[in-house]
Amino acid sequence: MKNIRKSIVVCGMAALMLAGQGCKDVLDEKIISGVGTDYLNTPKGFEDGVKAAYSSLRFYYATQQGLTMSEFGTDIYATGADGGYKGFHFYDGQLNPTVDYLATTWDELYKGINTCNAVIERAPNVTGVADNIKKLRVAEAKFLRGHYYYILHQQYGGVDLYFNETLTPTKETKRATDAEMYTAIIKDLSEAVTDLEAKAQSSDYGRATKPHAQALLAKVYLAKGYSNEKAADDFTKAADLLKEVSTKYGYKMLDDFSAVFDENNQNHSEVVFAVQYTTDALTNGTGNSLHLYFGMQYDVQPGMKRDTYWGRPFKRLRPTEYLINTIFADRVNDSRYKKTFRDTWISNNPGTYNAASFDDSKTKVTFASGDTTIFIPGYEMTKEERAKKPYQVLVPSKYSEALFPTLQKFFDSKRPDMTYEPGSRDYYVVRLADVYLMLAEALLQSGDKAGAAEALNVVRYRAGWPGKKDKMLIAAKDLTMETIIEERARELAGEQTRWLDLKRWGLLVERVKKYNPQASAIQAYHALRPIPQTQIDRSAKTADGKSVFPQNPGY
Repeated sequence: MKNIRKSIVVCGMAALMLAGQGCKDVLDEKIISGVGTDYLNTPKGFEDGVKAAYSSLRFYYATQQGLTMSEFGTDIYATGADGGYKGFHFYDGQLNPTVDYLATTWDELYKGINTCNAVIERAPNVTGVADNIKKLRVAEAKFLRGHYYYILHQQYGGVDLYFNETLTPTKETKRATDAEMYTAIIKDLSEAVTDLEAKAQSSDYGRATKPHAQALLAKVYLAKGYSNEKAADDFTKAADLLKEVSTKYGYKMLDDFSAVFDENNQNHSEVVFAVQYTTDALTNGTGNSLHLYFGMQYDVQPGMKRDTYWGRPFKRLRPTEYLINTIFADRVNDSRYKKTFRDTWISNNPGTYNAASFDDSKTKVTFASGDTTIFIPGYEMTKEERAKKPYQVLVPSKYSEALFPTLQKFFDSKRPDMTYEPGSRDYYVVRLADVYLMLAEALLQSGDKAGAAEALNVVRYRAGWPGKKDKMLIAAKDLTMETIIEERARELAGEQTRWLDLKRWGLLVERVKKYNPQASAIQAYHALRPIPQTQIDRSAKTADGKSVFPQNPGY
């Protein structure tokens, strides 16, 4: 939240002190802080505690950690040339319980949970805060706690459910069942729905409101509806919640898909829930870093050099052939290929160069400032056609782990210089298009194909080129689950949804094997991540010396 970030920072040490799952061995932890535990019992401390509870969202969303665990190794994204953590792409021995991202994500989410526990547990005894405000803040904490447990459950399976503030180290842990996880998460989010403000956004922008909790609760019901814990009404409950979010609060789809990601207009009518970042280096932490990971290696090409506008090409992810050739096959009616991927680079390093890098149709290129230097047509342009162009043309046969169509949703030109990594763009955890797509899914699974088509067509109609929008509409008779699976990839590519989508559908292994040859080692057990070895080691031991907190099968 732009106007409460400073309180998050002030309360940061308090949040750490309240955390029951630290980054080091829990028995060796020594927390030194100038903020005492009684601070949370004061009106100011109570408010700051609630604000601090939001901070763990910034660890998972719009960071390399969260991106690694939500987009790597799917049917639509494979590995780029750079970076580590490729076990998440390959599903090989590199994905093991000692990987630090597994432990740091686990620890950070539990810090958030324990801060929420402290707020909820202490609220009745805090004086100087009106009861209606306390009720609202507790509802925010329950939304956040449910949110953190949802992420943990989807990533790791059953975890240790804590609902009381942890103030001292403990080795007493146990794994909850899937049924217990769903019960706890649904209870938290349902109570949040009841007590949060019934408005699109809080006047203190960034705080949770009722539709935020409804959208997340609907996502939980969708996941449950495909699981072994499914109930007959899970999809119906999800649909009812999503109908309300899409109709009751004034959210509105923008007319142009590319406008959704306009860095100069981040608080718009399609944003349901966002995690806020800022240009203030003091309070921005590591910032929104998604601008770093989807770029190709433009900066060594003739006529180009790295700068702030074109970005730092860390090359962590590249689109699979399935994403490019199947998901985005329609480029005549659908504008989203053009608006999702950067296909043109303009010279910022003019001069004459003796040889092109990847385009064998020319041996010399000359660029003035502002000339096109690279163009990606998206099809196999012939050598003769390419020779007529004064710039390099990157055709699909020349795509590689370093050269590929570049996702442009997250570029951040407002960084102070080209080496600066923390971005300031807000991250959309839920936007209205996602709500409509989830609604279409819930209605289809509930047997309402007409309603599902209507919801899906809201998204598809917006995506159509002018004059082609009616051709984007799908008839109810033609709607299948495959339609929705592909539409979510088309609309939400790169937005930290795909791994979780494939997991909830039970299609992770099947689709990754089919569409991402690089990840052919994937097996059924990879639908859960390894439990961090630190968690297993910190837990109490049985009589035969084994941890009471068991590892997931396969690791």
